[in-house]
Amino acid sequence: MDLVLRTVFIFFLIFAVTRAVGRRELSSMEPFDMILLIVIGDLVQQGVTQSDYSITGATTVIATLALLTVFTAWLSFRVRRLRPLLEGEPVVVIADGRLHERNLRRQRMTVEEVEAEARLQQISSLEDVRFAVLESNGKISFATK
Repeated sequence: MDLVLRTVFIFFLIFAVTRAVGRRELSSMEPFDMILLIVIGDLVQQGVTQSDYSITGATTVIATLALLTVFTAWLSFRVRRLRPLLEGEPVVVIADGRLHERNLRRQRMTVEEVEAEARLQQISSLEDVRFAVLESNGKISFATK
C-alpha cells in the first residue's frame, strides 16, 4: 500500500511540474532536457520504490501509474470542466496580424519563436496571419489571410 501512495503522490507532483513548465518548453526538447528527464526518472524510481527491487514492487508501481494515466484521461473525457486543468487550453498569440504580447508573456514565448514557427509553415510575415493559436500540445496553428 505504501508503494501505491508514494506512486500517486509522485504522479501528481510530476503532473503539476509539467503543467508549470509550459507547453512550449515540453514540445521542443533539447538534449539537456532529455538528460534531465532521464535523471528525474531515476530519482522518481528511487523515491517511489525506496530500494524495493522486487518484481512485485515494480509491478505495483507500473500498474498504479498506468491506472492513474487512464483515470486522468477518462476524467478529461467525461468532465468537461477539468479539461483545461488536465490538458490545457489553446491560446491566441496573433489576431489580424497583431501579436498578443500579454499571451506571449504568459506562455514565456518570444516573438522570434513565433516568427520561426511561421517560417516553418512557409509564412513570410506575421502580418499575413489572420490568427495563430498555441495549441495545448505546444504547436502553433496558423491561419493566413
